[in-house]
Amino acid sequence: MDIAAHFPVLVIVIPLITALIIPLAGRINRSYAWYIALAVTFLCFLMSASLLNTVINTGRISYRLGGWEPPWGIEYVIDYLNGFVLVVVSFIAFIITIYSKKSAEQEIENSRIHIFYSIYVLFFTGLMGVTITGDIFNIYVFIEIMSLASYALIAVGKKRNALVASYNYLILGTIAATFILLGIGYLYMITGSLNIGDLRERLPQLYHSKVVLTAFALFTVGLSLKLALFPLHAWLPNAYSHAPSVVSALMAATATKVGAYAMLRIMFTVFKVEFDIQVVPVTKILLVLACIAIIAGSVLAIAQTNMKRMLAYSSVGQIGYIVLGAMLVNQTAMTGSILHILNHALMKGALFLVVGCVIYKTGIEDISGLKGMGKKMPYSMAAFTIAGLSMIGTPLTVGFVSKWYLAIGALKADMWYIIPVILLSSLLTAVYFWRIIEMIYFYKGSDKEAYNDAPAGMLMPTLILAGLCVFFGIAAFIPVSIAKKAAEMLLGGI
Repeated sequence: MDIAAHFPVLVIVIPLITALIIPLAGRINRSYAWYIALAVTFLCFLMSASLLNTVINTGRISYRLGGWEPPWGIEYVIDYLNGFVLVVVSFIAFIITIYSKKSAEQEIENSRIHIFYSIYVLFFTGLMGVTITGDIFNIYVFIEIMSLASYALIAVGKKRNALVASYNYLILGTIAATFILLGIGYLYMITGSLNIGDLRERLPQLYHSKVVLTAFALFTVGLSLKLALFPLHAWLPNAYSHAPSVVSALMAATATKVGAYAMLRIMFTVFKVEFDIQVVPVTKILLVLACIAIIAGSVLAIAQTNMKRMLAYSSVGQIGYIVLGAMLVNQTAMTGSILHILNHALMKGALFLVVGCVIYKTGIEDISGLKGMGKKMPYSMAAFTIAGLSMIGTPLTVGFVSKWYLAIGALKADMWYIIPVILLSSLLTAVYFWRIIEMIYFYKGSDKEAYNDAPAGMLMPTLILAGLCVFFGIAAFIPVSIAKKAAEMLLGGI
C-alpha cells in the first residue's frame, strides 16, 4: 500500500488521535507530552511538504474519504493555494513546538502542561483541517475545533486577565461561527450541495438569488471577524497580549493566516471572481476596510507601551495587507497577498518568540524595559531587529517582497492611490520599531542587571524564523513561483 496516497487524511487523523493520547501519556510522565507534540508537528510538516511537491509535479490532488464520490462524499483537495498554506502552518507549528518546552514550563502550571499540549495539537488539527478540506461544512467544523482550542489556550496561562480575554474572544468567535454556519445553511438550502467544487459549478445561475446574496454577506462578516479585519478586530489585542507567549506566537503566525485562506477560498473558489466584482461590489468595500486597517493598525501600535499589544495591533495592519492584495483582483496583487501569508507568519512568529525570550529571562513586557537589552540578550535582539526591519519592508527581507507585489498590483489595477497607503504604513511601522531598536542598542540599561541570552531551545527557533525572513527576501523566487500559480488558479487566469 502506498502510504503517501493517504497523506491528505493522515495530516488530520494523526494529530487528532494524538490530541487524545497526550493527556494519557502526560500522566505517566509530563515530558512525554512535549515529545509527542514535537513528533506530530514534524511528521505533518513532512507530509505537507510531500503533498505540495506532488501538486507541483503532477497537479491537483483529490482524496475521497470512504471512497464516496463527491459531491455525496467528503473530499479533501490539495492545490497550489492550500498546499502552500499547509506547509506554512505545519512548519511554523513545528518550530514553535521546539520553542515551547522552556517557555511553557515557566508560563503554565506544571500540572496543566500535558493538557496544554493536548489542546495545542487539537488547535493544530483545526488549522490543518480548515486548509485541506474540500467541503464547506467541514470548513466550519474545523474552524470550530480551532476556535474552541484557542479559547482554552489563551486561558491556560497564569494571568488572570487571560480569562477575560478568552471569554471576549469566545463571544465574538461564537457570533462569527454563527454567521458562517448560517451562510453554509443558505447555500445548502438553494443548491443541495456542500462540496466546494460542486458549489462553484451550481452557483453562477443563482448569483442574483436573495438567498445566495444573504449567504455571501454572512460569510463576509463571519470570516472578517475570524480574520480580525478592522473594525472587527476587538478580540485580538487582549487575546494576544494576555495569552502565554507560545500561544501568542502560534496564533499570530497561523490562526489569522488560516482565516485569510478561508476567506480567499470562499470568495474566489466557491464564488467566482465575476460575482465578487459584478454582482456584489464586495471587493471595493473590503479594499477600503483593508486600507483603513493598514493605517489604523500602525497608528494604534505606536500608542502601545506593552510589547505584545504593540505586535497585536501591528497584526491588525498586516491582515489589511493580505486582504488588500486579494481585493485588487489581479494576479500580481493576489500573488503579494498569498506571499504575505508566509511572510507575515515568519516575521510575526519571530517577533513574538523574541518577546517570549525576554519574558522568560527578565519577566519584562513593557517596551521601556528593553533599554540596553542589545548587550544583555544579543542574539534575541538581533532576531528582533531583522524581523522588525522586515516588517518595515526593508529590501532583501520578505516584507519588501510582499509590499513590492502589492504596489505593482495596485498600479496594474489603476489604483495608484493605494501606494501612498503602503508607504505611509511602512513609515509608521518604522516609527514604532525604530523606537524599540533605539532603546535596545543606543540606551544604557541598569548595570546591576546581567542577563545571558535565552536557552538554546528557545533561541534556535527564533533565529531560524528571523533567518528565513532574510533568506526568502533574497531567494524570493521560491515562494513566488508557488504563489503566482495559486493566484492564477484563484482568479481563473485574469
